Amino acid sequence: MEKIKLLCVENLISRRAAGVQQKLSLLMLVENCAFEKDVSVTWAGENGIWQHLPAHHQSNIDDLKEYWVAQQVFDLSTENSLPGNIQFALSYRVGDDEYWDNNNGNNYSVQADCGVRTARDIPILNVRFENGLTDGQTAVPITVAINQCLEAKKVSIHWTQDNWQTTHNTPCRYQRNYWDGEFSSFARNPNHYGTEIWNGTMKTGETPHVQYRITSESAKGIFWDDNFGMNYSIHRGLLRVLILNLHCYQEDNQNHKFSQIARAINKLNVDVVCLQEVAEHWNNGMGDWESNAARIINSRLKSPYHLATDWSHLGFDRYREGVAILSRYPIARHEGRYVSESHDRYNIHARKVVMAQIKIPYLGLINFFSSHLSWWDDGFALQFDTLRQWASAEHSHNVRATMLCGDFNIKAGSKGYQHVVNSKEYEDQFLAANSPQIFRMLFDVGDSRWHGHLKNDHRIDYVFLRRPSELRVTSSQEIFTDKDYGRVSDHCGYLMCFEPK
Repeated sequence: MEKIKLLCVENLISRRAAGVQQKLSLLMLVENCAFEKDVSVTWAGENGIWQHLPAHHQSNIDDLKEYWVAQQVFDLSTENSLPGNIQFALSYRVGDDEYWDNNNGNNYSVQADCGVRTARDIPILNVRFENGLTDGQTAVPITVAINQCLEAKKVSIHWTQDNWQTTHNTPCRYQRNYWDGEFSSFARNPNHYGTEIWNGTMKTGETPHVQYRITSESAKGIFWDDNFGMNYSIHRGLLRVLILNLHCYQEDNQNHKFSQIARAINKLNVDVVCLQEVAEHWNNGMGDWESNAARIINSRLKSPYHLATDWSHLGFDRYREGVAILSRYPIARHEGRYVSESHDRYNIHARKVVMAQIKIPYLGLINFFSSHLSWWDDGFALQFDTLRQWASAEHSHNVRATMLCGDFNIKAGSKGYQHVVNSKEYEDQFLAANSPQIFRMLFDVGDSRWHGHLKNDHRIDYVFLRRPSELRVTSSQEIFTDKDYGRVSDHCGYLMCFEPK
């Protein structure tokens, strides 16, 4: 397959009382060549100024193929005009290698408010699909882009709730005008690029899982979009977990960064947040709840989460330093416990972990451990083994999964990481989502050649999932970077999504 390929682009203009906006959105297919990758769009509007738009990982198709999305909204003002007609190219960087999809050197172009344009060789395409069902959602709208040359007479969604033991068929309707409901914008259907838009709605009820594929029928034949042979899959029990080390009040513009973190949690619909280096003023060892970083972040969410937190030692000579778990759902029970030999609150290597047992809708009970362990030479092995034994004791028959989350102070591929691998009990979920081949080499096959594949992986923050588990990771992305929500700490954050097996 091509290293990077344009699937579709939308260029829409919204005209409302609040103002005029233009939205540029691109869906692309990327080959999963390596763990570290940079995908972006280089584009220019009618002013001819070239700009850089980062893309983000949307979902995996299989071990080798991924969907990536880039999107930006522009506001019309007296100072800024809209981009209007846009020309662009896609770029994909892996190490020293760079790949492009630039329309064979001619760049792509889309006119303002043209609606949807699919790549020339794509006859039928599912547009703006999601991987999760929200609470209370009983219907799934589907938007299908069809090449007008197919002369489609019938477009249908074939779907199942029981792994194709039974099948439902939902017809789609041709839309005279293409409407982006989220953006409140209409565009001609078909647009002048010859793309037709058909809409259908799967009435799924309260089912926890739906699989589907789409077909177009005409005199020219039958054409399918079945997600490259994998079918599309939607789960109601999609779980979003965020981990982040807060850097213990050492950030410039700290108050603003707490707000940035809360904004990301709201925007990304995170379910569980595991925080480390959660600080509050020392106050002669008595603490100061009003200054607790987790409490402040929680107070700035649209709806405050349930909170479990505890501290372990004096940090930076000024703070009670600890860990915390924020949960959208009620915490059934929680506990803070030292996993280090030292319980001395004046010893930086006195490390306490917080456990929270949470009942996640459609998934059941899951145990989360927010952890901040010491470096390898300062007791990591003993602390990890103590944590692992504690987690095993808590993993009763009614617990669907156990996750050890946070800052483990071990680089991927190091002695400490090898210690986790050798436990044969916990697996690196960021690696499972982003480099499944390397993941299998480490955790399934035990291939001794795996070390070299992680030499450029500098992570020390992880979600380790206990096996066997009734969950599987579907995606994982790095956030709180210069490209995504801005820097808020000396660590980046990691957002991972899980679905039931």
